[in-house]
Amino acid sequence: MRKLLQNAAFIIIALGFLAIIGWLARNFFTAAEISLWVRVVVGVVGAAFVLLFGIVLKDRIVQAKKESFREVDK
Repeated sequence: MRKLLQNAAFIIIALGFLAIIGWLARNFFTAAEISLWVRVVVGVVGAAFVLLFGIVLKDRIVQAKKESFREVDK
């Protein structure tokens, strides 16, 4: 039960963080005073960061499934 609540809390925090990032991104990319090339560069860098984070997260999950802790006492 504790693990379920902990996972729910992490999901709620992540959703709130994503909502704030989305709101900021919408305001940034629709602002007329920011030039188009700056918006494109920021978008490309942001997409690359998200892609890299996804790759690292996937690799970590795969690695965690392969780890065996037979020597560790519970």
